[in-house]
Amino acid sequence: MVATKDAVHPTEERDAGAVSHEEEQWYGTDWYQANRNVRRLQIRIVKATQEGRWGKVKALQRVLTHSYSGKLLAVKRVTENQGRNTSGVDGITWDTPEKKMAAVHALKQRGYHPQPLKRVYIPKKNGKMRPLAVCRRDAGVLPSVMVSYAYEKNLQNREL
Repeated sequence: MVATKDAVHPTEERDAGAVSHEEEQWYGTDWYQANRNVRRLQIRIVKATQEGRWGKVKALQRVLTHSYSGKLLAVKRVTENQGRNTSGVDGITWDTPEKKMAAVHALKQRGYHPQPLKRVYIPKKNGKMRPLAVCRRDAGVLPSVMVSYAYEKNLQNREL
């Protein structure tokens, strides 16, 4: 290959530093890789818990909640289930890919102040009303990814 004046070396186009996910699209996400990353961290959390290494557990939970893959899967879990059309107290639903990606980028640990739960009453078969507490969309997103695998693993251990 002949080099020309206009040819740019491939390494010159890249910026140094951390990976930026701002350009990534919801449907262009590598879900297999995201699942793999999260599952690997969840397995490490379970092993550290079984060994009683609580400092390691805390550190791995922080890595999981701050990881891009963890945030992607958390938003996916909340937006692609039966209750996906139900809005939270804030009245927001993440129904488009753009809103989902905006939610992923908006998830952060610092500066989060939870709003009070909204109390809704739903009818029971016997005619009485059952109270139901509804939270904001982003309130339960990250804990859902952290807890799920550890809970499943504990259930499997109890059945053995």
